[in-house]
Amino acid sequence: MVPWRSASTIVIFASDGTPWKGRNRPHRGDRSWVTAWSPEQIARRLPVDFPDDETMRISHEAIYQALYVDTRGALKRDLVSCLRRGRALRVPRARTRQKAWAHVTPDTLISQRPPEVADRAVPGHWEADLLIGLQRSAIGTLLERSSRFTMLIYLPREDGYGVSPRTKNGPALAGYGALTMATALTQSITTLPEQLRRSLTWDRGKELSAHAEFSIASGVKVYFADPKSPWQRGTNENTNGLLRQYFPKGTDLSRWNAHDIAAIAHTLNTRPRKTLGWRTPAEAFNDHLHSLQQAGVATTD
Repeated sequence: MVPWRSASTIVIFASDGTPWKGRNRPHRGDRSWVTAWSPEQIARRLPVDFPDDETMRISHEAIYQALYVDTRGALKRDLVSCLRRGRALRVPRARTRQKAWAHVTPDTLISQRPPEVADRAVPGHWEADLLIGLQRSAIGTLLERSSRFTMLIYLPREDGYGVSPRTKNGPALAGYGALTMATALTQSITTLPEQLRRSLTWDRGKELSAHAEFSIASGVKVYFADPKSPWQRGTNENTNGLLRQYFPKGTDLSRWNAHDIAAIAHTLNTRPRKTLGWRTPAEAFNDHLHSLQQAGVATTD
């Protein structure tokens, strides 16, 4: 047992705890035990202890402001040890109420996706994601579930990236902001016949928070997978792993231009797949296109 002396000079005994072996993050250390009243507890207790003294009144927000504003939003090191949770910065309450997936509406949940998507029998249902590299570089991946056909989306950085410091709530210049992403997806998928662009499944990333604009422009219904459920986009996850042979992790993906990306997509689409009976994704996808052409001819006769 190790003695600690509280703010009221009462010696309190605290357990030694498990010895730190250097593997924990952040570094763990013993903290002084104090009364540890919160500002709200102090503010609410004052009328109880001083019912007749109106000068002994203060709001908990005033206490917070006195502590944080004088120190420009961060507590001094000697005060941090007195906090219950040890957070030196105060998080605005409005920020804590923000929804991480506010862009995911009830009608875009994967549970609302048509049952035909699951068995891969009907072509035209896609999965999409991003390959992320250094310096906020990225390449979009678009996979057709039935044929495993891959389309890679070139996402160059916007003009002005790296020229001036990033500004809070400023324009997304990395190349995969919401509107930029929606526009790039639309340009790629609208090159296909309408019958081959039925739906698109994305993860919970905010890169496609402009999914409504994308759906209006492309006619493709968007669905979002459940959190931490990569198996719901298994085709995409597997293909992303294959693509890392060409785009290694820890590299700046902007070093590859649109021609390079198209060549890599062609290489992947002309590789035989066991799941396709050793046919290539390009052959399977061309069969879908041929079937649509035949159907179109039959309806005009």
